Amino acid sequence: MDNSRPSSPDAPPQDLWSSILDSVSTTRSIPSKQIILLGEPSSGKSSLASALLQRPPPDETKEETRIDFAIGYDWADVRDDADEDTLARLSVYTVPSSAPSFTALLPHFVPPRTSLPHTLVVIALDWTRPWSFIEELETWLDWVEKWVKGDGSRELDIAKEENRERLQAHWQHYTEPSSEPLPATATVSGTVLPLGQGTLTHNSAGVPIVVVCTKADLIDEGNDIIGSGPSGMGGMVKGKGGEWEERTDSIMQILRTICLKYGAGLFYTTPQPTTLQVLRQYALHTLFMPPAPSPSMGGEVVAPPRNPFPFQTKPNALDRDRIVIPAGWDSWGKIAVLREGFDARLWGEAWENDLEGADDDDGPKATKLYASLVPDLSRKPPPLPPLNNPTPEQVFLAKNYDENAKNPNRDPRGAFRNPNETASAGIVGPMGSSSFTLPNVERALTEMESSAAAGTSPLNVSVGNDPARKLASRTGARPPPSTLSVPTAGAAILGRSTSSTSPAPLSATTPNSADDQTQHQALKKFFDDLINKRNKVDDKAATAKSPDGDGGADGGS
Repeated sequence: MDNSRPSSPDAPPQDLWSSILDSVSTTRSIPSKQIILLGEPSSGKSSLASALLQRPPPDETKEETRIDFAIGYDWADVRDDADEDTLARLSVYTVPSSAPSFTALLPHFVPPRTSLPHTLVVIALDWTRPWSFIEELETWLDWVEKWVKGDGSRELDIAKEENRERLQAHWQHYTEPSSEPLPATATVSGTVLPLGQGTLTHNSAGVPIVVVCTKADLIDEGNDIIGSGPSGMGGMVKGKGGEWEERTDSIMQILRTICLKYGAGLFYTTPQPTTLQVLRQYALHTLFMPPAPSPSMGGEVVAPPRNPFPFQTKPNALDRDRIVIPAGWDSWGKIAVLREGFDARLWGEAWENDLEGADDDDGPKATKLYASLVPDLSRKPPPLPPLNNPTPEQVFLAKNYDENAKNPNRDPRGAFRNPNETASAGIVGPMGSSSFTLPNVERALTEMESSAAAGTSPLNVSVGNDPARKLASRTGARPPPSTLSVPTAGAAILGRSTSSTSPAPLSATTPNSADDQTQHQALKKFFDDLINKRNKVDDKAATAKSPDGDGGADGGS
């Protein structure tokens, strides 16, 4: 009996669980579908996004809850009719406006190389601003053409070719909805009719596009003005009777002609859930569009596989608030039937001239033709006041400096000068010499004597009752003549002789440094004597007011 233990099995590979998880995720992977929702502000993008994701509509009356991001994003799972299996995960990207700062972010979130076969572009136009339809379409369709260029890789070129073939096959094999069920697989004739005139001439990458005109319920409402509501974007005055209908029908014909060139569908929506539900069904039908069929050996072409979201709504070109023009149904002939006199070829050429930037001499442009049909009646903001360019500070100061330099009265020191004196410089300080001439000083002394004679000392002390005090004050206030003598040179500058024997006054000339020193000394001695005399007067007045002084006076009397 062999008691040896069986050998242990081989160790499992280290990536066993990873391989199991990868296999499960591969078998149960959920495809991703994207919708790029483009439109200007207040064009109804939030309502469309809620309808596409089957969310409750937003409350437009609450302005404080509306938040615009540079890139809006939301998603929801798409289930089958029985609501059992998840068929795809639908993502909706929105931009607040056509500003390049916003649209430049989309390629980073939705790169065309990987997302082109699974992306639908929805362009929202607002019926409260019908005059802007052509310009907005040009802006958004031009962005789509730039977006599909991507990085120019080989993988992107292959994806663009396959997408183009798929969209063209959808147009060529389009059939109107029927009540009879279609077989899962069928064969069709190998002869495929070519595309009609003006059909799919643009959109080389085959991007599925849907143009949605929102707020179509305002076209035929009872009001006389469209667009004068809460948006405040202006209004379009409605014509009377058939004129208004002709104008709106012409707008729809123009939109259908442009959509035909890009292989796009055209839908009108209102706040009613039915129109939004029809748009969601068509969006899912377009996102799950099967690839183009491949020819077989027998000369027959196998019909594409069945779309899991068939679109059973019939086209509607008459009810102007519920327009349904799916891709593949329209043509120039059907567009002309709506209203006679419309030239689809002319509008197609005008659109080409706009895209090429041709001159007016080369042919009509779509924007100018459309402006003559639908004039712009939006409320323009008031013009700004003219720009006020202030004068630079240095220029202003230089101008005033030149003006003041030429003004002879600009120096405030001129009020202190004697107008009859021509001396330009003073002796003491910056002031002129006329302020310190002896006549002025003598006048000040005379005023002091007058105030003393009236009974008031310089310190407001009454001396009217004492003649001795008056005499002392009078003799003390005025210095003796010998103390007022000044040198001859100083007297000449002051404009007054010092005594009767002095020579005639000299002319006011600029003295030398020795004369300046002598003059300053003379003036200093003069004012020192004046201050000393005033101090003596004040001391006598204080002594007379003191009790001792009063007693002495009484005793003397």
